[in-house]
Order: sequence, then structure tokens, then C-alpha cells
Amino acid sequence: MAENQDPIFQIQRVYLKEASLEQPNSPAILLEQEQPSVDIQLGVEAGAVADGVFEVCVTATVTTKIKDKTVFLVEAKQAGIFEIRHLPEDQMGPIMGIACPQIVYPYLRSNVADIVQRGGFPPVHLAEINFQAMYEQQQAQAASDGASRIITQ
Repeated sequence: MAENQDPIFQIQRVYLKEASLEQPNSPAILLEQEQPSVDIQLGVEAGAVADGVFEVCVTATVTTKIKDKTVFLVEAKQAGIFEIRHLPEDQMGPIMGIACPQIVYPYLRSNVADIVQRGGFPPVHLAEINFQAMYEQQQAQAASDGASRIITQ
């Protein structure tokens, strides 16, 4: 009897892998009346955990400053474990770079807002992200980097 080769895509678990909040200039900075500037950096990483099982992490770094002094810095990494089997190799990149982050990201948004609020600040709501556009931009960047390496060698 032949083994079933139907594609499998299942969420095994979504969890908060890492989180930190720093307020290096508290309490003095809390008395400032100025509106802070906010910088948000996002990243996605993926890797195999076992045969057909992958971890996908979405990381956010939120830095708020007034002038050159940090008000707070939040770093959070939300992860998901996914079982992915019997998919064509050309579909694995988009699944791990688009589909999985779209599942994990809402949990990250909620955790970042909660951490910031528990730190005594109004919650920071991360914007919705178009992971498809982000993935396509990364692929285009990788392709152009590869092309420039070939030319410069």
C-alpha cells in the first residue's frame, strides 16, 4: 500500500519565545511632556526543528525616545511550530515566509501591546503587515544581492 502523500499543514503550537521591556531613563523620563518618537523593526526567521516540523518566529523591536533618551524598549519574539509535509519545494518559502508569519503575528501584536501597557504606557498597536509584500521584497533583494555578487567576483 502506498503512503498517503496529501499535503499537510498544521499548527502545532504558538508561543511567546522571548520578551523584554527596558526603561533605562525612568523615572525622570516619565515626567517629560513631549511626545516620544517610535521606531518599530520587524523580522521573520524560520528553521527546521525535526523532519517535517518547522519553527517560524516573528520578532518586533519597539524603541521610543524623547530627544536622544530612550523612554522604553520592547523586544518580543513570537514563535509557532508547524507541521509541513508533502509540499513542493517551491512552495515552502512562501508558506514559511508568508502563511506562517500571518498566523503568528496577531499574537505578537497582542503581547507587545500588553507588555507596553503593563510597563505603565499607553499600548503600542503594531500595524497590520502584508507578509506577502515583505517576502517578495526580501526575495527581490536576495536576487539582486546574488546578481551583484556574480558581477563583482
